[in-house]
Amino acid sequence: MHTVRAVVARAEGEPVELTTINVPDPGPGEALVQVQSCGVCHTDLHYREGGISDDFPFLLGHEAAGVVEAVGPDVTGVAPGDFVVLNWRAVCGECRACKRGELQYCFNTHNATQKMTLAEGTDAGTELSPALGIGAFAEKTLVAAGQCTKVDPSARPAAVGLLGCGVMAGIGAAINTGGVTRGRSVAVIGCGGVGVAAIAGAALAGASPIIAVDIDAKKLETAKRLGATHTVDSSQVDPVEEIRRIAGETYAGAEGADVVIEAVGRPETWKQAFYARDLAGVLVLVGVPTPDMTVPDMPLLDLFGRGGALKSSWYGDCLPSRDFPMLVDLYRRGRLDLDAFVSEEIGIGDVEAAFEKMHRGDVLRSVVVL
Repeated sequence: MHTVRAVVARAEGEPVELTTINVPDPGPGEALVQVQSCGVCHTDLHYREGGISDDFPFLLGHEAAGVVEAVGPDVTGVAPGDFVVLNWRAVCGECRACKRGELQYCFNTHNATQKMTLAEGTDAGTELSPALGIGAFAEKTLVAAGQCTKVDPSARPAAVGLLGCGVMAGIGAAINTGGVTRGRSVAVIGCGGVGVAAIAGAALAGASPIIAVDIDAKKLETAKRLGATHTVDSSQVDPVEEIRRIAGETYAGAEGADVVIEAVGRPETWKQAFYARDLAGVLVLVGVPTPDMTVPDMPLLDLFGRGGALKSSWYGDCLPSRDFPMLVDLYRRGRLDLDAFVSEEIGIGDVEAAFEKMHRGDVLRSVVVL
């Protein structure tokens, strides 16, 4: 058993707490990871606010990199000393998706079996719910061995750890889900961490034009640094008309972008993305909506008449064992600027303050460094 410092959300809407937790030694199929870095993601805030479940207390943090300290007796994929990026898709290899070779859609992903627990206070011994099955705002965490993806140990942990969620979700939304390639036009609505990652993915794939849409000038400037060729301030102009205009200037007759990625998760921006597509274009929803959101007043004839595809992107439809090492290699060769996503490095006691900066739009990612 290991007693370590960790960030816990004890109750809905309350500030997070830096406390101590107990982390078991790894059992069969498990790995103990010494965490080196973990990004502060909107999903962690959703957990704190009760927007994902009410299974409090939560051990927050999931965009992490670290070193494997120990593994269970039957683990062969990783070993102590391996530098890994953690993921929340440990594929089972047995479900219907896996058996047809579509491991990126595994319907039975799994986490560690043993539970981490609170180590102090009147509720000592209470089992923790780790965010996305990881719980990495902690000096050490216990995960399923399949959640560890070995990558080049020379890479900067604070940068490559972000592949564990938001950056991979955005890059994958463009390349894996949207099928972006050379000769395709792309628009991204919403330029937070996931949206600008989608822009970076589109740039990697050679798309042009790449149109960034947001209401925040700072976010649009970041989008340009990461590959956007055009920016649209949707508080000043109609984004659908602007996307159509820009795409039409590049490809005569185009009625919109070939691929439009919605990275906000709201009905109004989803509808903008739908109508900003070219005929037979692809809409990718990677922004996460809340359970109460609906898309009203959509004529069925519009769905039929524009053709194409309406897709949702789960974790960028990634396969960590395939995608993480490839993207880390691109980062090391200077082709993917993961450092640009790290706005600041903070201590483990600074997560609550990082949530406030996130609310104000002051940061792309705050990253806890241990």
